[in-house]
Amino acid sequence: MSTPTWRTHPVTPERFDDFADVVNPNRRENHCWCLSHRLRVKDIEALGAATPGDGGARERAMRALCAKEIPPGVVTYRDGTPVGWCHVSPRADIPRLTASRLIRPIDDVPVWSVICLVVRGGQRKQGVTGHLIAGAVEWARSQGAPAVEAYPVDPPGRMDTTMAFVGTRAMFEHAGFEVVGTTDAVASKMPRLVMRRDLRAS
Repeated sequence: MSTPTWRTHPVTPERFDDFADVVNPNRRENHCWCLSHRLRVKDIEALGAATPGDGGARERAMRALCAKEIPPGVVTYRDGTPVGWCHVSPRADIPRLTASRLIRPIDDVPVWSVICLVVRGGQRKQGVTGHLIAGAVEWARSQGAPAVEAYPVDPPGRMDTTMAFVGTRAMFEHAGFEVVGTTDAVASKMPRLVMRRDLRAS
């Protein structure tokens, strides 16, 4: 059996369909387009309405974000097939996060933030998440990020698998992240951690 080839790329407009194949393969307007943790509803509607093209307002809004100089994340491919999505970008470019009173900055470092990880259906438990996090970190590094943060939950016992970042602490630790604090945000009755990978000394 040959060793898989892994690649991670920013989600440019040309790669939008690959992103959609991971997070919303049926292109449902009311399904996730990875916007709710980034923008307020009125901002999504305004961005979608201002962007011509096919699809509903949420799809058009995400297409518009992918056309920006710094797109909202990366897609990981295994042997050329898109298998994972990571929403990673400068914290300052994520309005919902910058306005949050629950996940506040711990210092003045202009970090990039990971706010979502998605593994494509049928591809789980095959090592995708580790490659996805590593690829996201390298993309951030290539764009001059001084550090990358994530906000996972690490509950004991049975995990609520409907919650993003539940049980992923070990994955981030394996990728060189360290716990540097906690937030006031709660998921699965547990506080979200602040985990950081400092890129300035590496």
